Amino acid sequence: MAAFNVVRFKVKSGQEQNFVEAHRRMRPAFKGFEGASLIRTGDQTFCFVGEWRSFKSIEAARPQMIEMLDLVRDMLEELGAGLGVTDPVSGERVLKLMASKPAKKSNTKQSSPPRRATKGAAKKSKPARKPAAKTVKKR
Repeated sequence: MAAFNVVRFKVKSGQEQNFVEAHRRMRPAFKGFEGASLIRTGDQTFCFVGEWRSFKSIEAARPQMIEMLDLVRDMLEELGAGLGVTDPVSGERVLKLMASKPAKKSNTKQSSPPRRATKGAAKKSKPARKPAAKTVKKR
């Protein structure tokens, strides 16, 4: 079952680009690691979201993830409330929400709505057509 680890960071002022570049250079080769996204959530705040094949894969990779954290630790500020420099959580997926597909466009042309007479405009009636005169061929 798919699992995710999510880590919240606050980067020291002026270190934001260095933090992003450090993650860009990282090439995690953890067993069961499917990929991740680094998300900017504010001026100095980021969130890392990693996707894994299973929760056991996350547990097995924790020592290597701490080694990766050590590469950027000096760029981070304390989050407060006794958290340290990260606020990590992880768990198994319980639901995957799929995007709705837009309705297909119909290939038939829609006719334009009938025109309405404007207020005060009288309807003009067309004059009755006169029957065409019959021509007789002379022999």
